[in-house]
Amino acid sequence: MSVSAKITPTPESLSKQLIESQATLKIYDSMTTNKRSFEPLQVGKVGMYVCGMTVYDYCHIGHARVMVAFDVVSRWLRHLGFDVNYVRNITDIDDKIIARANENGEEIGQLTERFITAMHEDAAALGCESPDAEPRATQHIDDMLQMIGTLEQKEHAYAASNGDVYYAVDTFEGYGKLSKRKLEDLQAGSRVDVDTDKKNPFDFVLWKAAKAGEPQWDSSWGGGRPGWHIECSAMSTKCLGNSFDIHGGGHDLQFPHHENEIAQSEAATGCTYANNWMHVGFINVDGEKMSKSLGNFFTIREVMEKFHPETIRFFILSSHYRSQVNFSDAALKEAHSGLTRVYQALKAAEAVLDTPVNAQSEATIDTASIDSEIRGYSANFIKAMNDDFNTPQAISVLFSLAKEVNKLARETENDQATAKLKAAAVTLKGLAGTLNIGQVKPTEFLQAHIGSVDEEQMTDEQIDTLIQERIDAKANKNFARADEIRNLLQQNNIELEDSKQGTTWRRI
Repeated sequence: MSVSAKITPTPESLSKQLIESQATLKIYDSMTTNKRSFEPLQVGKVGMYVCGMTVYDYCHIGHARVMVAFDVVSRWLRHLGFDVNYVRNITDIDDKIIARANENGEEIGQLTERFITAMHEDAAALGCESPDAEPRATQHIDDMLQMIGTLEQKEHAYAASNGDVYYAVDTFEGYGKLSKRKLEDLQAGSRVDVDTDKKNPFDFVLWKAAKAGEPQWDSSWGGGRPGWHIECSAMSTKCLGNSFDIHGGGHDLQFPHHENEIAQSEAATGCTYANNWMHVGFINVDGEKMSKSLGNFFTIREVMEKFHPETIRFFILSSHYRSQVNFSDAALKEAHSGLTRVYQALKAAEAVLDTPVNAQSEATIDTASIDSEIRGYSANFIKAMNDDFNTPQAISVLFSLAKEVNKLARETENDQATAKLKAAAVTLKGLAGTLNIGQVKPTEFLQAHIGSVDEEQMTDEQIDTLIQERIDAKANKNFARADEIRNLLQQNNIELEDSKQGTTWRRI
């Protein structure tokens, strides 16, 4: 099961509110360490670059957080009316890729294609739209060589006797400005092994001289391949220009990767590289940093075997993108319960949503008062999202609106109440849609398999058979048997809901 990746149309009144609120968007900038009013370089347009994956293995839950966080940023900017160009790179040549391909006895291209396909499948399952561009490192070698040549010409880079080309960090006055580290302090406390070919232990490689058995490209410095940091500088400026609006990635990339990107790019172009820097917080697993060596490393696929992919997305959105998050089964179960509240409200309003209002009834409805009340929820949601994409606060608005929908669903005794319920439910679905949650049919989510695929659970057919038996038992006044069936279903984590429309069920 996957979350629909299509942007859900919002109600006309909500769309108008979104566009009107474009000017109030504030984003926390890691460079200035402040929230700042967002002012794009070009009116109405946004260029955003996000550091993507190195494709030698399946994506893990930390990757999922970065994917979802910037998917929401991109979606929200588009909902506000911006024309967004979202670029996320793919590193398809790297030491780890070479080592894994050798270990597997397969071609590097075969390995990377397999994991790029898997990455796209995982992202789609999590409800993430594809970036507008997804440049691969191996497709931009010439752009990297051109930038390295420019850096050497400007005396920011030098060729060493070992055939490598290094960036000279002490030639860039602003080195350390993003991470707030001073080069002299780094050097004083350095435990970096001194490479005799480097002029400074913190100089980093731009071009690696070819080694036997490794892929290589021709250059004026001899055969070799690019260093990691130069990839993003070359590809981001190629796709978005010398300066662009937002650069993002995981918090672990702030130093040295993003610091090195700034040094390379600004030294080469003479322009401010990115106007806003966004960094996504770490994911811990049961209180410890996620690590393969600790055995607490989980791929997205492993987690989706136990939980609906939309539950994983909701779990990620339940914390602010800059905060650290603790990942556990308990946290995911809590997220499932939270998302269930939204879906139960949408389910309660399903019949009303599909029922047209006749002209005679419509004339008696006070639409102005309804619109005034419902717009308050939209305004609070927009305010939260415009405050540095505060998804936890936005979700709290969804919960309040879901509560209102459930309340109204019990009070549809007149046309005014029914119209208000319909407006509230449409708005709930529309607001949730800007986060790409709450968009599948409620029964699909509420009745979805929970837990390990190896865990035996009642089938839908078994549940439906027991529910019919319970209905028959109640009709025959055999209430003891009816209670037995309800208890049996509860023991199998099935909760029944009786209403005027009949009996429905959901997994818990």
